[in-house]
Amino acid sequence: MDPIVSVVIPIFNQAQFLLETFDSIIKSTFKEIEIIIVDDGSKDDSPKIALDLERKFPGQVSVIIQKNSGPAKARNEGIRKATGKYILPLDADDLISPTYIENAVKVLDSNPLVKVVYSEAEKFGDNQGTWKLKPYSPFGLALDNMIFVSAFYRKNDWEKVGGYDERMTWGWEDWEFWINLLKSGGEVVKLPETGFYYRIRKNSRRKSTNKDSKHRTIDLINSKHLDFLKAQINGPLRYKRSLSPLINSIRGFFRKAQNN
Repeated sequence: MDPIVSVVIPIFNQAQFLLETFDSIIKSTFKEIEIIIVDDGSKDDSPKIALDLERKFPGQVSVIIQKNSGPAKARNEGIRKATGKYILPLDADDLISPTYIENAVKVLDSNPLVKVVYSEAEKFGDNQGTWKLKPYSPFGLALDNMIFVSAFYRKNDWEKVGGYDERMTWGWEDWEFWINLLKSGGEVVKLPETGFYYRIRKNSRRKSTNKDSKHRTIDLINSKHLDFLKAQINGPLRYKRSLSPLINSIRGFFRKAQNN
């Protein structure tokens, strides 16, 4: 039976979490899945555990081992190998609910206009509680990311936009990917259930992004998606992102005044 969903797990020195993450996938009510684990140059037992899973689940689990290149390249390598129609990226320390895959597939199967499906989410680990995500809108996406990385999309849509930008080794690559995927249109559906569990750790990448990384991200998004930004916020992203629409509107007003 060919898989319908390919779960792609990049892993880097997260051996202590991989089996728990894997178990959350195996417990899914939806069974037509394959699991692709991409070891990104780990120095711990991550490759060994991944290869053990490949041996125990032949035909369902496959492993790719690469030199350390960052999560964007790891995800892309896994998705290239994927045979499923739908992709679910899942970091090796996070978890999903038993019904998340089943309910996302129902939405994608029923409506070809839907490009992305995600859900409510909770944090666990060093910080616990509901992850309060802003509602999706193209305007909101131009300013910030409200879709976590473990959302579903079609592999052919990933192919059309060229995947994740592998230059973004510092993080934030999922935000740029969603902009790239959705700037040409398409619907986004948020399931009314908690389908995703995000592990908070003191050294987690989401918590460690610094000002330089944010500025590099903004510069890259401005260089790749300026037409989208102009349509949504009247111009480029500013380093004070929340002020971007106001700054762009004021500058646009003065440019018009000077031309009249």
